[in-house]
Amino acid sequence: MRNKIIILFCILGLMVTMTACSEENQEKITISLDWSPNTNHTGLYVAQEKGYFEELGLTVEIVQPPEDGATSLVASGKAQFGIDFQDTIAPAFATDDPLPVTAVAALLQHNTSGIISLKGNGMDTPKGMSNKVYATWDLPVEKAIIKSVVEADGGDYDSIQMIPSTVTDVVTALNTDVDAVWVYYAWDGIATKVKGVETDFFAFKDINPVLDYYSPILIANNEFLKNNKEEAKAFLKAVAKGYEYAIDNPEEAANILVEANPELDKDLVQESQVWLSDQYKAEVSQWGYIDQERWDAFYSWLAEEDLIEKEIPKGFGFTNDYLPD
Repeated sequence: MRNKIIILFCILGLMVTMTACSEENQEKITISLDWSPNTNHTGLYVAQEKGYFEELGLTVEIVQPPEDGATSLVASGKAQFGIDFQDTIAPAFATDDPLPVTAVAALLQHNTSGIISLKGNGMDTPKGMSNKVYATWDLPVEKAIIKSVVEADGGDYDSIQMIPSTVTDVVTALNTDVDAVWVYYAWDGIATKVKGVETDFFAFKDINPVLDYYSPILIANNEFLKNNKEEAKAFLKAVAKGYEYAIDNPEEAANILVEANPELDKDLVQESQVWLSDQYKAEVSQWGYIDQERWDAFYSWLAEEDLIEKEIPKGFGFTNDYLPD
């Protein structure tokens, strides 16, 4: 009996040691979100909940961005991956000393941002913003995009009353003195629908194809990519699997996101998830794919409009090399 007990303890000890070694051997990766958790991020939470990361030997931590944003955290090496947008990351690429980060996947295939307003206020097209009040982030790129679409539609950009404001609740904002707000339709646009508010919306990409830039994008630290190619590919493989699951199972994926972030509005998440299930890949067959022509076209437009310090070289700032086949 004594020998059996000793053998049992040895086996248990071996199991504990093997588990500890297994955990030590797992590659630890941190990914910083761009904002508070939402349906743009669902694939990450699915991959974590379903064990897709663990299956590939990865331990992944999803963190909130610091005040200076996810890109700074990734560039410093304190996070291996992060989320940004092709428009907001442009200044980091348009310098003599670009930040050491690279876009490795498009979370959505198309830019879903545009202008939302209360239905009947005449802003179903850009020219309707003339003589109206717009809540602005006061960013040069943002204002240039507004000017481009309004004037392309025959409107008077100079007549728009710009009020610097960070809108946290679109429905509340539209019921004050604000007539128009820039939103990402998958979240704030769907929020108005869930709350029963009738709105008009136009997407920038529908006015000018060059504005169909990638928004949002998954970025990675360049040094990490160089020295950990297999780990980076494994991470992208797990993330892609998470988004594929969200495409095929929007209701279940929404539940996973809410369970991980119970502060979220479940009805909003469910509606948004259904809408986004057709947007993650849209018409392409490979999740995360970035088309160079579209990528370059937007950065060329920024240069033409003198919105960046230096022209960004063709094909710079992104790669499809880490996406799963």
